[in-house]
Amino acid sequence: MQKGTVFLEYMKNSLYIHNFTEKLQIADLEEKVLNFWDETHAFEKSVRDRPEEKPYHFYDGPPFATGLPHYGHIIASVIKDVVPRYWTMRGFRVERRWGWDCHGLPVENILEKELHLKTKKDIIAYGVDAFNEACRDTVLRYSQEWKKTIRRIGRWVDMENDYKTMDPEFMESVWWVFGELWKKGLIYKDYKAMHICPRCATPLSNFEVTQGYKDVTDTSVYPLFTLHDPTQALGDTQVYAIAWTTTPWTLPGNVLLAIADQIEYAVVESDGKRYLCAQKQVPSIFEKKEYKEVSVHSGKDLIRAKLSYEPLFPYFSLTPNAFRVVSGDFVTLEEGTGIVHIAPAFGENDYALGKQEGIPFVCHVTMDGIITDDVVDFAGLEVKPKGYPGKTDKDINDFLTQQGKVFKTEPITHSYPHCWRCDTPLLNYATQSWYVSVVKLKAQLIANNQQIRWVPSHMKDGRFGQWLEGARDWAISRSRYWGTPLPVWENQDGEYICISSIAELQKLTGKKVTDLHKHKIDSLQFTKDGKTYTRIPDVLDCWFESGSMPYGQMHYPFENKDKFLASYPAQFIAEGQDQTRGWFYTLHVLATALTHTPDPSIDVGKEVPAFLNVIVNGIVLAEDGKKMSKRLKNYPDPQEILGAYGADALRYYLLRQPVMQAESMNFSEKDVRETYNKIVNALWNSLVFYRLYAKTSDGIASNQSTHPLDRWILSRLNKLLHTVTVAMDEYRLLDASRPIEDFISDLSGWYIRRSRGRMKDTQSADWAAVSSTLQEVLGTVSVIIAPFTPFMAEVIFQNVFPEKGTSVHLELWPSIHPKRSDDSLEQKMDLSRVLVERILSARKTVSIPVRQPLASALISGTYEVLPDELLFIIMEETNVKKIIYGNKNDEELSVSLDTVLTKELREEGTLRELIRMVQAERKEKKCSRDARISLELPAEYKTLSSSLIDTLKIETLVDELTWGESFKLSIR
Repeated sequence: MQKGTVFLEYMKNSLYIHNFTEKLQIADLEEKVLNFWDETHAFEKSVRDRPEEKPYHFYDGPPFATGLPHYGHIIASVIKDVVPRYWTMRGFRVERRWGWDCHGLPVENILEKELHLKTKKDIIAYGVDAFNEACRDTVLRYSQEWKKTIRRIGRWVDMENDYKTMDPEFMESVWWVFGELWKKGLIYKDYKAMHICPRCATPLSNFEVTQGYKDVTDTSVYPLFTLHDPTQALGDTQVYAIAWTTTPWTLPGNVLLAIADQIEYAVVESDGKRYLCAQKQVPSIFEKKEYKEVSVHSGKDLIRAKLSYEPLFPYFSLTPNAFRVVSGDFVTLEEGTGIVHIAPAFGENDYALGKQEGIPFVCHVTMDGIITDDVVDFAGLEVKPKGYPGKTDKDINDFLTQQGKVFKTEPITHSYPHCWRCDTPLLNYATQSWYVSVVKLKAQLIANNQQIRWVPSHMKDGRFGQWLEGARDWAISRSRYWGTPLPVWENQDGEYICISSIAELQKLTGKKVTDLHKHKIDSLQFTKDGKTYTRIPDVLDCWFESGSMPYGQMHYPFENKDKFLASYPAQFIAEGQDQTRGWFYTLHVLATALTHTPDPSIDVGKEVPAFLNVIVNGIVLAEDGKKMSKRLKNYPDPQEILGAYGADALRYYLLRQPVMQAESMNFSEKDVRETYNKIVNALWNSLVFYRLYAKTSDGIASNQSTHPLDRWILSRLNKLLHTVTVAMDEYRLLDASRPIEDFISDLSGWYIRRSRGRMKDTQSADWAAVSSTLQEVLGTVSVIIAPFTPFMAEVIFQNVFPEKGTSVHLELWPSIHPKRSDDSLEQKMDLSRVLVERILSARKTVSIPVRQPLASALISGTYEVLPDELLFIIMEETNVKKIIYGNKNDEELSVSLDTVLTKELREEGTLRELIRMVQAERKEKKCSRDARISLELPAEYKTLSSSLIDTLKIETLVDELTWGESFKLSIR
């Protein structure tokens, strides 16, 4: 047997549909398609059959399997399926390998909750070895659910040959990346003010901080500092400096007050006391008090006066060089009093000023957010307890108020950073960390960004470009456990050695290494030049792993060198808008660093970004505009949506939303249902019409029809192909997908609707023309829609070309035929459809149904004289006998009807109604298309002329017609 014959036999039990009379069961049909793909190895063939020398590479940001997939994951997966399918059809080999994100705080937080471990001390007590192994066992908890969902939505990706960021091969590549940056002098260790999560007891990078801001209401405090004025620059009366803070918990660590040289400060008297603050802020500070201005002083003069003050608290009162009023160039009048309280342990400006003024480092809060024993009145308190973050602020405020050291307090609603993983309020805390010198690379980062096509385009110089303009050095070390260890060993003299590979570590230690995790290698020491080296305890920021993904997934440079270089940089990536400061950013930084000349670690001939095209999607919200919440149950379960409407409907619904251009969208089940009806069901009905009425056997030559409907739909098809191709080449999925809906509407709602009458005579040339035209249109449409709605594309293809013996997704993208386009015909057809709408609207106005023929319709206004073949279509669609052109001078196009009904017209209307009744009864009795019937009609219809009765018999396949008292139909 020939291959095609074997395949056709297979199709008889699979996707080649024999019975189209049953209602479409979309979930069952899509499951058949999935099984067909599995059994024919369609995905594997789509990769294997494309030439190796024509690769198309894209990066798939790996998700965590510690949670279930949601609509945010689905929309990203749909994008990552559409684009590779398209470029596969363009002839490229597009390998798609799944990956799992395994490391970092998300996994640790889950284990801490499950094991009831509240602090890092609890983890140490539990045992780092046991904790990390528990993390390892947890990371793929929901992997099977992920595989089920990814398969169900029709995404083609290799989930069996996956990579994991916890694999030693991946981790070794991460070490190599770190080592290359180390060699380039881009890695350093420093003590800086950073945001830390007290719950996780580790620093966060600046782009992580931006992901967790929330509006909160805190108590802002105006503390009073008793000034010492040795030169009496402010007069001979006691003056109190009014500062301002939204973080009262930092006040025990105060060591300086900062003012600005250029600001004017006023001494104000109120309630018998004198106060110092910025003159411009006096009205707002004293808005509810009576006051008078005593004197005004420049900030510069106050600095010269060498003012000092009494400490608010006694805990650090012996600190050298402290408790002075000094100059701070960061002081502004945007908020506050113009006097800033300085606690060097908490804030970048504070830390720098304390260092500049020679203040010994003072820190009264531990890394986990607990006040130290030095602060005896508040020792052991959490500064930002998660359940009641303002409690300690209130305690300190009450304490100072009792001592008369608070001028006033006010509630303030402001944006405050929270940990993006565990939702704990962050602290701005001075601590040591390892950094990547991003600032050194800033110019090249900005230049490389210009090589990238961003969709939407405003991301390039907007959100991403502006982030690069303000790029700061990247803190990459974390004081945690489950992650890739920093590959740095230190000796007793503070000297470092960076290790870049497993082989290097084995050579130095003499130990066999098979696992690079912290609990496996922390005990490995080595001696060099008489000095013993021990690994520093930190692990790498998991975002460093994410940025290393292109190298880790291929175990580069230890394996796959040629393959990697042939596909670097990637042609395409896609993720949500938040990744402009996450994955997109870290990929960009590391790629720029590794290809930076004159000594590139990856030599591809020039400095390049990690990717050349990127689609940024927005956020999917619940229908009410709120964040989707499992607790609130404010969105439908994805599995229920897939079961009810199928994956194609969900895919297309998402693809045609502004979410494809980084905008938020409100998910609507009603709109998914509407998409199902307009796209999936409309395509199905078009296929049903083709299979029921059109010729499907071999032997029909290429369409040579001169009929305007055939020429029109082929022109529309060619225009659709051109529009989709151009948009897909430019990664504009929204612009590529929307025209598909318009074309399907034209196909099902106009071409097929107007072609039904042409299918009556199966021996006519018109019937053959429709058949061949529809075969070409449906076949080409199945290829065009394949990336977007892969299931229905497959069903159509297998039913239009069952003899081909292959999947539609192995087809090559169609060629555009410029000669097929007929703009003039399309414009005239558009006018024809407008006239149809106007005539039908006029019929509705005078309450005359379409089945009642009318003598004529008069067209007036600005119009184009249409050819007779199009006028015939208009007349047939509107049941009007004649189109008359009227006054062409009217400004607007209008239609008027001849509503006079002659006896002949009324009889034709009766015939139409009778045909409708018979056809409805045929459908009710489930008659086949060619079933012959016997018909009994009431005697009242005997008045119809014999020619009309003959028309009834022909239209409804009546073999025997009798007259009686009622309407009866039976199948012969």
